[in-house]
Amino acid sequence: MIAFNHSTDEVALLEPGQVVFHVRYRYRGLVVERDEFCQADDQWYYKNQTQPDRAQPWYHVLVDGSATCTYVAAENLIADESGKPISHPLVSRLFDDFVDGKYVRNDQPWPPS
Repeated sequence: MIAFNHSTDEVALLEPGQVVFHVRYRYRGLVVERDEFCQADDQWYYKNQTQPDRAQPWYHVLVDGSATCTYVAAENLIADESGKPISHPLVSRLFDDFVDGKYVRNDQPWPPS
């Protein structure tokens, strides 16, 4: 499944627990939560290097191999089909299991306190 089909401008929704790949910045990550549109304030949005359309789904993504979490527009993400797990300190806190290349989200709130 792709998150954004550039040829048709259609967005397919990604789900919490799905492993993704950021096409612009070339990193793997794990979707924690989805917002139906950009919830960031104007100050954050305009400081961003790019300003993707705010009226598309945006995702909170744990970045593989780091302690970083990013906020990413759907148009920048595709599903990662590698089946490999993600290494991030919050994975065990926010997910209960890893089955068939997808994480099982638990009921811990986002953002973590």
